[in-house]
Amino acid sequence: MNNASSLGKKESIKEQLNDAQILFDEADDVAYQPTRYTNKLQVYTMSPSGYVQDPEILKRAVKNLKRSKVKVTVDKAALSRDMRFGGDDENRLAAIARAAKHSSDIVMPTRGGYGLSRILHRIDWKLLERNPKRYVGFSDFTAFNLALLAKTGMSSYTGPNMLDFGKETVDELTYDIFLEVMHGELEILSFESEGSDAVDTRGTLWGGNLAMVASLVGTPYLPKIKNGILFLEDVGEYPFRVERMLTQLLHAGVLARQKAIVLGHFTEYKLSAQDKGFDMPEVVRWLRANTGLPVVGGLPYGHGDVRVTLPIGKKVGLATEADMAYLVIDDHHHDHH
Repeated sequence: MNNASSLGKKESIKEQLNDAQILFDEADDVAYQPTRYTNKLQVYTMSPSGYVQDPEILKRAVKNLKRSKVKVTVDKAALSRDMRFGGDDENRLAAIARAAKHSSDIVMPTRGGYGLSRILHRIDWKLLERNPKRYVGFSDFTAFNLALLAKTGMSSYTGPNMLDFGKETVDELTYDIFLEVMHGELEILSFESEGSDAVDTRGTLWGGNLAMVASLVGTPYLPKIKNGILFLEDVGEYPFRVERMLTQLLHAGVLARQKAIVLGHFTEYKLSAQDKGFDMPEVVRWLRANTGLPVVGGLPYGHGDVRVTLPIGKKVGLATEADMAYLVIDDHHHDHH
C-alpha cells in the first residue's frame, strides 16, 4: 500500500491541495460522462438482506449499467423471499459464498433492509479473504462492510446498492462517482460543508449507517479503528435516538479513538411533541461538546437521492476551508488484494 508516501507525510492536506493547484468545483458540477470508460467492470449482485420487491427495478439497473460497460451477474437466488428476507439464512449465506467464488471483481447487494446482523457469525470470512472482491453497498450492508474489516482486515466500499441504479431517474452524481471510484479515478471529493469545524488531518475512513455501527458495539464485528475519520448517516430516526446511539459510541470509547466525525444525511428525521426545541442541530452541538472532535457536515451520503461511494478501511485526508470540505481519497483499486 502506498498511502503514506503518495499523500506526502509532511504536507498538510490543504498544502497538498494547493500544491496540486486543483480547481474545485462543487460536488454537483462533477462531469457526468459515464460512457467514457474503456475497460469493463464486472459486478455480481445478491440479496443478503431484504427481498427485492419489484424485479423490474433490478432489470432496469442491469440495463442501465450495461450502457457504461458494466456487466452485472445476478445471483440465482437474488429474487428469493423468506418473510422479509431475500431468502432464508442458509440461502443468503450460500449467495454470499457464490459471490465470493464468482469471477466478478465487484459484489453488491440488491438492497438493504435487515438481515445481515443475524448471519454475521455464520459467514465464512476465510473464504472471503481467499477470494478478495470489492464489496459495495450501504444501509444494512454497513454490518458486512465493518465485519469484513474486523474479521479480515479487508477494505470495502460504502455506496449505492444495485437497485439504486434501477430508479426511474438515477441520480447522476451517485452514478458517476460510483464509476469513478470503481475505475480508481476519484482522488478528491469536495462538498459544501457550511458551519463545519476547521480540520486538516489524515486517518482511516470508516463508518456508514449509525444504527448498524452502534449495533456492532461489543461484538467481534466492529473494527477497532484508531485515528479514524468516522462518517455516519441514518434515516427516519428521532433526534434523541440518534443521540442515544452516539452516546453508545461515546461510552464504549469508540469516539475517543477518532480524529474527526463526518456527518452525512439524516433524512426524514422525526420530531416528537416532547422535544421542545431538541433537534438534530442540538445533537450535533452535544456531539461537539462531549467529544472535543471536529465535526464536519454536508457529506453527500445517506438515504436521500445522492449517495457517494467511499472506501471503508482506507487512509484518507480531510480538510475544510471556507464552507467547503475536501476528502482526499488515495485509493488505487488494485490495493484491495
